Amino acid sequence: MNPEAAAATGRVPHGGSDDETLIDFSANVNPECPSDTVSVYESAFETARRYPDDGYGEFRRAAADSLDCDLERIVPTAGGLEAIRLAIGTTVDAGDSVLVPAPSFGEYAREVRLQGATPEFVAQDGVLDADPAGRALAIVCNPNNPTGDAYDHDELRAFAERCHAAGTTLLVDEAFLGFTDRPSMAGTDGVVVARSLTKLYGLPGLRAGFAAATGDELGRLENARRAWTLGAPAAAVGAHCLRQSAFAETTRRRVDRERERMRKTLDDEYDVRPSDAPFLLVDVGDCDVDVLVARLRERGIAVRDATTFRGLDSHVRVAVRTSAENDRLLEAMADV
Repeated sequence: MNPEAAAATGRVPHGGSDDETLIDFSANVNPECPSDTVSVYESAFETARRYPDDGYGEFRRAAADSLDCDLERIVPTAGGLEAIRLAIGTTVDAGDSVLVPAPSFGEYAREVRLQGATPEFVAQDGVLDADPAGRALAIVCNPNNPTGDAYDHDELRAFAERCHAAGTTLLVDEAFLGFTDRPSMAGTDGVVVARSLTKLYGLPGLRAGFAAATGDELGRLENARRAWTLGAPAAAVGAHCLRQSAFAETTRRRVDRERERMRKTLDDEYDVRPSDAPFLLVDVGDCDVDVLVARLRERGIAVRDATTFRGLDSHVRVAVRTSAENDRLLEAMADV
């Protein structure tokens, strides 16, 4: 990390509310989590009284099985964002150029700047057509946050091949890919995949995730990762959740059904973008976003002010939650 860049680079706004009186549509987190998660967490307390096994065998095995890849390709991290930071920090030097999609997750550009490098922004729906030559890294968010677009797998693989041929590492953030039935890019040469347990399993405070890579990228990630990066409870709960394939499939069906219902209803009043993710990007047109957000809060609902994303000026992002909660949102959005 570049010291001068660290002194000059600010924080990035995020969704999420700690006000328990609000229904939180501002964070794209599953409102449900797998059964027995609490008992697994509690049973891990005794193991937390000593240092965890830095090999994280059970966690790695569960992560590898969830992606159908080799266990040796998994690098445990304290959340998906740490996997992103690790990938950027082991690939990018001061003065480098990095392809960054926009609008997209704001932490990409921040992490690039922290290295003293330059984010070269490209439209998120055209990133796969960009020329990776001369870049230290290219980044793709699949599905993209906040637009919800998922990329065609064959087109993404072709872009990965072009990156590899150009000597450019490709970072694919798959934080929301578990909400789809699309295959992962894990195991592809020259690609680092970042995964999070936050979204699909409804555990943002657990801080568990992982990266998957091969070759030189894998070696750098494994050598640079912090010792004991996962606490014992996070590793135990993470391994448990990653094995809950039935929970994941039930969640996918619920999100697909509710997202389409929400989109059709909201589209009567607003311009709503189609999505493959557990959220919708809503263009509220001439409505004042600040006023809309404030009035929804008065009705007990938090939505994400999406104008903080690069290139968006009249948008909010709303998560897909339970059917009853979604009804509350739809009613409030219609009223205000």
